[in-house]
Amino acid sequence: MAENNVKKMIGKVFNDIADAMETGQFGEKVRVGITTLGSEHGIDNLVKGAELAQKRDPSIEVVLIGPKHDTKLTQVIAETEEEGYKKMEELLDNGEIGACVTMHYSFPIGVSTVGRVVTPGKGKEMIIATTTGTTSPHRVEAMVKNGISGIITAKAMGIENPTVGILNVDGARQVERAFSELSDNGYKINLTESMRADGGSVMRGNDLLAGVPDVMVTDTLTGNILMKVFSSYTTGGSYESLGYGYGPGIGEDYDRLILILSRASGIPVVANAISYGADLIRGNVKTIAKEEFKKANKAGLKDILKGLTKDTRKAEDDEEVEAPPAETVTGTISGIDIMELEDAVKVLWKEGIYAESGMGCTGPIVMVNEEKLDKAIEILSKAGYVSQESDPC
Repeated sequence: MAENNVKKMIGKVFNDIADAMETGQFGEKVRVGITTLGSEHGIDNLVKGAELAQKRDPSIEVVLIGPKHDTKLTQVIAETEEEGYKKMEELLDNGEIGACVTMHYSFPIGVSTVGRVVTPGKGKEMIIATTTGTTSPHRVEAMVKNGISGIITAKAMGIENPTVGILNVDGARQVERAFSELSDNGYKINLTESMRADGGSVMRGNDLLAGVPDVMVTDTLTGNILMKVFSSYTTGGSYESLGYGYGPGIGEDYDRLILILSRASGIPVVANAISYGADLIRGNVKTIAKEEFKKANKAGLKDILKGLTKDTRKAEDDEEVEAPPAETVTGTISGIDIMELEDAVKVLWKEGIYAESGMGCTGPIVMVNEEKLDKAIEILSKAGYVSQESDPC
C-alpha cells in the first residue's frame, strides 16, 4: 500500500512538472468560479468566456457553478440562481475557489465593487472606484472609502504607488480635502494632475478618456454608468465587449472575493473578469485590504469621516446672514465643492467680507475683492472649505 502511494505521489510530481514546462507556470493553479445563470446572452456566452480565460492562462482553473453543460471545465451543478449563489459562498468560504465571478450579488453596506476598464484615448487601463454596491449612504464618505478600495485593488494588481484622481462630481472637493488630511496624517495618497492646462487632482472628461489616473474615484452610481459606457460604446449598449467587468467587492473586514459582471457582459468581458479575479488572488488582495484599512485608520480615517457626515457648517442652523455692502469682486477662490458654495459665501459675509458665488474655469468659485483675497482664503481654510494653498482660478 505504501509503495502504491509513493508511486502515485511521484506520478503527480512528474505530471505537475510536465504541466509547468508546457505552460510556463509553476505551483498550484488559481481556482476562479463563475456562476452561469442570469446572463441576457445565455449560459453558452459565459461558458465560452470561461473557456477562453482558461485557454489563454492555463494556470487558472475555472469552476462553473450552474446547470450541467457540454464542456471540459470543472463543474459544480446548481439548477437555480439562488442555489448557485449558495454554492458559490460555500466554495469561497471553504477555500475551494479563491474568487468567483457572478452577475448579481447583494453586498452588505460598506462594500462596493472596483471596476477596471481600457480607456479609448490612449488604450490605458484604469480602475474605477466604485461601480456597484453601497460603501456608505453618505455620498462624500462613500467616495473617500471608494478611493481607498481603488488603491487596495491597484496595489493587488502590482501598482506599488497608484496615482489617484477624483472625478469632478458633487462632493469632489470635500473628498480632495479628506485625502489631503489623510496624507498629512501619514496615509499617503498619490493624487495626480489633470491633463488639462490648469491641472489639479479633480478630473474632467478628458482625463477619463485618456485614463490619466491609475484610480479614478467617483460615487458608485456615476461609476456604474461609466462602466457601461466604457464596456459597450462600440456595440450600442446591448453587449459589453470591452474591459474587465465591475470588479471585486472591497470593504473593511469583508472577506469574500466576489467580482461582478453585468447581465449584458459578452464573452471577452467574461474572460477578462475571470483573469481579473485570478490576478487579485495572486496579488493577495485580502491581505492588502486589511493592511491599507489599518494604515488609513491609524491616520485618522474614522475621525475624518465623522467630520464629513456631521452637518456642522450649516451657517449656525440656517442663521440669516446679511451681505456686507457690495464691492468689485475680481479675486477668485477655487476648490470649493458646489454643495457648499453658498455656505462658504455666508461664512465670508459673517466676517464682513463681501463675496459672490460663480462658476470658473475649474468649477465652482467664490469671488471677493482682490485686496481681501488672502484674508478670505484664510477664513475659508479655517472653516474647512478650502486648503490654505488654494489658488485663484
